[in-house]
Amino acid sequence: MGDAGLLLSGAALFLNSLMLLGRANTKSVAVFNLFIGAMQVIVPFYLIIASDQSNWTIYSLASIFLFGFTYLYVGMTLLKDLDGTGLGWYSLWVAVIAIIYAFVAYVHFEDIVSTLTWLMWAYLWFLFFLSMGMNKQIDAYIGKVAMVQSWLTLTFPALLSMTGLWKTEQVINAWIYFSIAAFVYFAYITLKLKKASAHTEKFA
Repeated sequence: MGDAGLLLSGAALFLNSLMLLGRANTKSVAVFNLFIGAMQVIVPFYLIIASDQSNWTIYSLASIFLFGFTYLYVGMTLLKDLDGTGLGWYSLWVAVIAIIYAFVAYVHFEDIVSTLTWLMWAYLWFLFFLSMGMNKQIDAYIGKVAMVQSWLTLTFPALLSMTGLWKTEQVINAWIYFSIAAFVYFAYITLKLKKASAHTEKFA
């Protein structure tokens, strides 16, 4: 489930980013979200039941639910044209949980790559909160962030893991630099967005 689920999560986030950028049909993307969301809710339930029930096993598998219910919630919201405030506030809750996972990855597991990855996911969920919970008009900005994360945090790590390369020292070091570069890029497009907003307000 781990690598395969990660790979399909990358596909879902990639499609969501295209939708936010105005390149993919909303209802079409909603259907794929439902497929992936259902898989990432049903499978973890089975894996937890069949697991050794240790706290860290359940802790690891429970993280999949964060993605599964997000995709289900996104899919239903888009397909049924629902008010997005509930999804927005749920995203804020998940963002907080993601920060906790980042903290545990750093302190307990001493895993820098996982720490940076969870921080990126926390940032993306927080952006969904701003968009739907606070009604901020930042869809294109979120689309750019989601596009980067779909490849950097999901698709490529899944492929590298399945080929046995993910835990090599060279890949780990490279991914730390790639992650830092992604944060720099997010900061850059944030500044551009703020400048554009200030310019619009000035001439409004």
